[in-house]
Amino acid sequence: MKYRQGFTLIEVMITVVIVGILASIAYPNYTQYVARGARADALAGLMNVSNLQEQYYLDHRAYTDDMTKLGLSADPWLVENKHYKIDSAINGASFVLTATAESIQAGRDPDCKKIELSSTGAKSPEECW
Repeated sequence: MKYRQGFTLIEVMITVVIVGILASIAYPNYTQYVARGARADALAGLMNVSNLQEQYYLDHRAYTDDMTKLGLSADPWLVENKHYKIDSAINGASFVLTATAESIQAGRDPDCKKIELSSTGAKSPEECW
């Protein structure tokens, strides 16, 4: 009796097709997961800067649009993962914080390129929060 060892070309091709199908399903889910993770960092950064603005207001009776006065390293301030930059705009006795997607994050998460938080607590766009 002769025993054959190894795989036939058909078996290898079927395995490659199955791996390709699994990868085509898994990769888009992975990129969405990474985009949501980066967005969560931006939301945390917005809340942090909002708290710093409120502390600054208690001390100086005015908001500031200069991030360095809040104790942050730069103006505009980049969140920890560097996928969003946060900037502040002052409208009289209120502020609006804007997180803008940088580099690859703008392509990964096109619906949430700009996320805003105001001093009144208004958040936009709603689907990004």
